[in-house]
Amino acid sequence: MKTTYFASVLFGLLTAILGTLPMTSYATNSSRHQVVDGVDIYLGIFPAELIQGHSKQHPEGEMHGGVPVGEHRYHVTVALFDAATGKRITGAQVSARVSELGLSGTEKKLEPMTIAGAISYGNYFRMSGTGIYRIRVQVRRPGMAQAIEAEFEYSHARI
Repeated sequence: MKTTYFASVLFGLLTAILGTLPMTSYATNSSRHQVVDGVDIYLGIFPAELIQGHSKQHPEGEMHGGVPVGEHRYHVTVALFDAATGKRITGAQVSARVSELGLSGTEKKLEPMTIAGAISYGNYFRMSGTGIYRIRVQVRRPGMAQAIEAEFEYSHARI
């Protein structure tokens, strides 16, 4: 019971941080932030276990078809903002390919989700290796013919 409460609180904190990102401006790209063609792209990755305690009635409990069962499942989240205005971008078509370096990986649509009143995009991916992952995000903004792409590198935290 305590684990479920802790996971709910931690998930709430992580989503609140993603919700406040437009208030923070970064001058350069970082490992979790890039500016591509006037779009601020923020990447968040956290273990699916943080969401497993939610009931099916809770919005996070049913996101993307429900929390996947099994080890090494991670929720990949992308938040998009107009770099000039800081306004959140909604209505985009977003996908991601997650792969260990040298492997083809898995591509999935990042589904829109509303958390704390803000739209982000996400889905679950299996990430069982201990090496470096390449996460390639593709974004198609409403009314724009060309998609934009950003590529991030990620590795699990070492304890």
